[in-house]
Amino acid sequence: MPPPSSESPILAAKLRVISWNLLRRVGARAEDVAGLIRTHRPDLLLLQEATEEIEALPTLVGGHFHRHGMAKRIYGLAAWSPEPFDPTLALRLPESVIPGRVPPRLAQLVKFRGIHFANVHLSHGQFLNRWQIFHIAEVLEGPAAIIGDFNAVGAIPLPGFRDVGPRRRTHRAGNVMALRLDRCLARGLACDASEVLEKGASDHHPIVLDLSVSQAVLPNLLENLIARRRARRQSR
Repeated sequence: MPPPSSESPILAAKLRVISWNLLRRVGARAEDVAGLIRTHRPDLLLLQEATEEIEALPTLVGGHFHRHGMAKRIYGLAAWSPEPFDPTLALRLPESVIPGRVPPRLAQLVKFRGIHFANVHLSHGQFLNRWQIFHIAEVLEGPAAIIGDFNAVGAIPLPGFRDVGPRRRTHRAGNVMALRLDRCLARGLACDASEVLEKGASDHHPIVLDLSVSQAVLPNLLENLIARRRARRQSR
């Protein structure tokens, strides 16, 4: 499935992105997410384990919201921004072939200010979640970031991408082992600042990243944008 295709402005300033796994119906509520928005003012908010209740978010803080439910689950992936952005796409991810496997997972593809984002809640299997990451990377064009709950332990080598997220633990498994599950892999983007926030009612801490397009990729980005617009005019 291709990424969203409509044009967006080139990012000229910092872009604040927050990612948070809400812990389904027993974790953070729409009011908690609204409080996070009011305090930290993200340009783009990516949510995992977002239930239908979270669709009330625009009634609390305004803005624009897109959500994709996951098969046979009460939750899904969601994206919010104070500014309009294109409808997001759901990318089906590779799944386990083991009998009794859990339903397939999705990535939410978001195009925002000329950057391709993939909002993810990946599988727990360490081979499978790496396979899912490679699958996502293949469909992302230009400056891009894969952000969310990776459920991954250890390093994640991905050609062309750098791990730019905060280096603190973001989840405590069974109140025993602290893990850095929430991450950001970026290509063509600089991370000027990152932080792990208080987890609130969830079992995951939100992560916040201040991103900008790397200066090295701006000339190619502008050239590609002009070429796409010229091709679109010629096809009319």
